[in-house]
Amino acid sequence: MRRPETRPAPEPPSAPTVYVVDDDEELRLALANLFRSVSLPARVFGSTAEFLEAVPARSPGCLVLDIRLPGVSGLEFQSQLARAHAEIPIIFMTGHGDIPMSVRAMKAGAIDFLVKPFRDQDMLDAVAVALEADRMQRQQHDQSAGVRERFERLSAREREVMTLVTRGLMNKQVAGELGLSEITVKLYRGQAMRKMGAGSLADLVRMAEALELHGRRA
Repeated sequence: MRRPETRPAPEPPSAPTVYVVDDDEELRLALANLFRSVSLPARVFGSTAEFLEAVPARSPGCLVLDIRLPGVSGLEFQSQLARAHAEIPIIFMTGHGDIPMSVRAMKAGAIDFLVKPFRDQDMLDAVAVALEADRMQRQQHDQSAGVRERFERLSAREREVMTLVTRGLMNKQVAGELGLSEITVKLYRGQAMRKMGAGSLADLVRMAEALELHGRRA
């Protein structure tokens, strides 16, 4: 008798981690101890290259990043991550209170900008905000991925009808655009709403916006 195939259990999602990148070893260890003292997993690196080599893309958590680093600076690294669509919340540290740098960092989406020496509580507060931002970001990403998956299951005609209906066209107008009867349009519209899990036209419109069916708004 053949034994049923056993599939390996899926790996549990990794816990949100605070990643620290600073070339000051003493500070790295102090921050690691601080985060672990409040039960926050922490990993420390002496350079951005070490961080990239060790941390998989889209790992949950946040990045505590020094502005002045050998090689690639913190601000340059922030730009690199943005170009690669690596959406990890960043908290900057600096030993130099440079206002233009802080403005640039915040405009680029940094969570906070702390000037050394900073209070432990200020860092913990900033990390709490960053981890919540990461959680919300991942939740939105997962929801968008689910919407995209359902949309891809629609037939080509259902997609066409959904796109036109959520653009604001009436059933009669959609019928004229596609060369269908109004009754057929209603049928495709109902099927699209059911498959997308939309309880109302407003729900369907929100999904279309998430999918950017009508292009990005200026």
